[in-house]
Amino acid sequence: MSAHAPIVTLTMNPALDVSSTVDRVVSEHKLRCGPSRFDPGGGGVNVSRAIRNLGGDSIAVYPLGGPTGQAYRGFLEQAGIIGRVVTIAGNTRESFTVDELATGEQFRFVLQGPTLREPEWRACLSVVADHLPVGGFLIASGSLPPGVPDDFYAMLARISADHDIRLVVDASGPALAAALDAGVHLIKPSRDELAELVGARGELDDAAMVDAARSLVAAGRSRIVALTLGGRGAILVSEGEALRLATPRVEVASAVGAGDSFLAGLVLRLAEGRPLADAFRTAVAAGSATAMLPATELCRAEDVARLEGELAAA
Repeated sequence: MSAHAPIVTLTMNPALDVSSTVDRVVSEHKLRCGPSRFDPGGGGVNVSRAIRNLGGDSIAVYPLGGPTGQAYRGFLEQAGIIGRVVTIAGNTRESFTVDELATGEQFRFVLQGPTLREPEWRACLSVVADHLPVGGFLIASGSLPPGVPDDFYAMLARISADHDIRLVVDASGPALAAALDAGVHLIKPSRDELAELVGARGELDDAAMVDAARSLVAAGRSRIVALTLGGRGAILVSEGEALRLATPRVEVASAVGAGDSFLAGLVLRLAEGRPLADAFRTAVAAGSATAMLPATELCRAEDVARLEGELAAA
């Protein structure tokens, strides 16, 4: 494992990812699927898995409950992830990804998470407080399940500010807006989410996205804004830089986890003390390396290194 500042990830709404294939999706028919793959998923956990694949380490905090939660914990232990579990009464959710072989299209079904009671989500805050990555990074990624207040990530922002922790938030809607009101280190919104944050109407072009990101940085809401644009690459804006990278040419097998891998590469390199431009290049390579792989498999270090080389040469 590489030497780097401590990293903790928090996944408030984990999901056991189930993926398979079918010849064709047809209504009202019994669909015979191919072999199934099971992975512990959810934003922060995916980031932890990708960090491990890239040679780093992190502590993953997440609530689990019920039989699905037991299975989830087993798969995560098999993956070698250091986990801190908060036991909840509800059953951990599942998500389903089905690749249609006849067309190459992918269908994703994401179930709603269990409702967390106040003592349960407060216990998640307590576990994070027990494992604060002082001088490092706290990555809060993914949706908030029912029962968790919209200002939950804002609570993390205030804790982070008091303990020399760089908070990274990958979320959307009111939860992201509340976190930005409190001030964070880094966010990874989509183009539509960025437009919503700055009150823009219509589709933003590259120049407008950079301007919108700069407005968030100038207002002190986020020190860094990273935008992933799928096949169009990514944009990263900080106080002194505005970087743009095209996506390497790869054959896309599945987009699941690409954004989480992007975030893993970016934060891991920053935790290693690498320049922002280098970290950004690793991030784009990691996202593309994940898109090359089927189902819910995440990036491989050798693929990331090769794509980084291509990006550097370009």
